[in-house]
Amino acid sequence: MEKGYVQVYTGNGKGKTTASLGLCLRATGAGLKVYLGQFMKDMETSEIKAVKRLIPDICVEQYGLGCECCCDGEFSEEYIAKTKEGLKKAVEIVKSGQYDVIVLDEINVAAHYKLIDISDVLTLIDQKPEKTELVLSGRYAAEEIIAKADLVTEMKEIKHYFEAGVQARVGIEK
Repeated sequence: MEKGYVQVYTGNGKGKTTASLGLCLRATGAGLKVYLGQFMKDMETSEIKAVKRLIPDICVEQYGLGCECCCDGEFSEEYIAKTKEGLKKAVEIVKSGQYDVIVLDEINVAAHYKLIDISDVLTLIDQKPEKTELVLSGRYAAEEIIAKADLVTEMKEIKHYFEAGVQARVGIEK
């Protein structure tokens, strides 16, 4: 790529991680080197299992202890440390210049809950090599991050079957 941009996928609607994974798939198909770092997650969802099995060229790392640890907005010191460790790793990956596309899934949520500082995410954006595409996903994207981005997509929930009591289904939501 001649120039890489900063993309943000945010909003309360379903599809932010799915869109990020779609971009990973497309980039890999084009021969680009892809890194996917997931904040707030530590589970092998169906999509991560598929990526590891079908597209092993995508480097996947998770920097979380799962969402079960944060349902009440309280985070353990271990959870905070794991997230900060993830940010440190993400900065190393960005600065390395070895990936064409870097997706930092749920980083906006981690910043929103102050597990990492927004200023550190903004610095990470500034450190992005010119030819690297950087995707920051997750609801609650900060205005400062939105302002720095080149492309922002908001997933807006119009109607969701979760409201009717439907739980996350394997192969569809997880």
